[in-house]
Amino acid sequence: MVLKAGARLRAAVVGTGLIGGSVLLRLHAAGVDVTGWDPDEQTRRQARLAGVPTAERLADAVAGRDVVFLAGPLPTLPATLVEVAAATTEDCLLTDVGSTKAALAAFAAAQGLTSRFVPGHPMAGTDRAGLAAALPELFTGAAWVLCPAPDGLVAFRRLVTLVTDVFAARVVPMAADRHDAVVALASHLPHLLAGALAGAAHRSPLRDAVLTLAAGSFRDGTRVAGTPPHRTGNMLRGNRDQVLAALAQVTEFLDELAGALRCDDADALTARYAEAGAARAELAGRRYEEQVRSFPAGAEPGEVAWLYDVGAAGGHLTGCRVVAGTVSYLAHLPSA
Repeated sequence: MVLKAGARLRAAVVGTGLIGGSVLLRLHAAGVDVTGWDPDEQTRRQARLAGVPTAERLADAVAGRDVVFLAGPLPTLPATLVEVAAATTEDCLLTDVGSTKAALAAFAAAQGLTSRFVPGHPMAGTDRAGLAAALPELFTGAAWVLCPAPDGLVAFRRLVTLVTDVFAARVVPMAADRHDAVVALASHLPHLLAGALAGAAHRSPLRDAVLTLAAGSFRDGTRVAGTPPHRTGNMLRGNRDQVLAALAQVTEFLDELAGALRCDDADALTARYAEAGAARAELAGRRYEEQVRSFPAGAEPGEVAWLYDVGAAGGHLTGCRVVAGTVSYLAHLPSA
């Protein structure tokens, strides 16, 4: 991939576990000049054996790069952001792949980095960890949240193009605090519920028989309980208030189901499951309408507001082009 005027894009990935490693492998497969770095020497060696360059020092990995992806554990991201920003030039685009956004976005703003740091979160993963589990096609068709700031639109536009063209992902533009509220219910709470179900089965006096009879519903419902415990813990603690608020919503619905069952109310039980089934069906059969929207390429407050509205409405972007002083987005919004 070229950046401009025939120049080959130079990228770096800091932290090469499952997500960072998948970013690294995809960039390498796409022909991008990419270097990886990980604090673990064995992981760096593993990347080199796979044919992907790595540096021994973080500063060497990011020096002279056009874009750097930060992919370490959530608690390490603020310090890593500061270190990488200091080791790169002002025109180097920075982004992360962490599962919470509000705290890091606020930290970046306090550091004066919003003009070149775009908080990001690709909604993809597995219950495995490490570079050995990484897949270059992991993000194909996946939603990839990006949080634009009013003074960071140039960086956001560049990143939209990179994410859609190289990773074949769908960019969901979203305010950082809205992202955290949404993923609490869409991503983080499923980890909490999977842990509760798997944990209850583990403690049950019927444990061995339960595991013997466990079929698709149990396996699907507990899949993410196999995620490394420290990673799940970091994610839940990093979004604690939003996760607890989402848990209250789920508890309310669960109480309705339990109440209907307790009272042997077949109609109420059926109604609640019909409601749940409708949401599940919509997940599989969503339809979208295309929309092209253009703005002056200069700073435009209306552009950020429109981008936030696209994400809040459940839409996404599949393209961004800047031509002759005009920026144009290809958006897809859920059909009415």
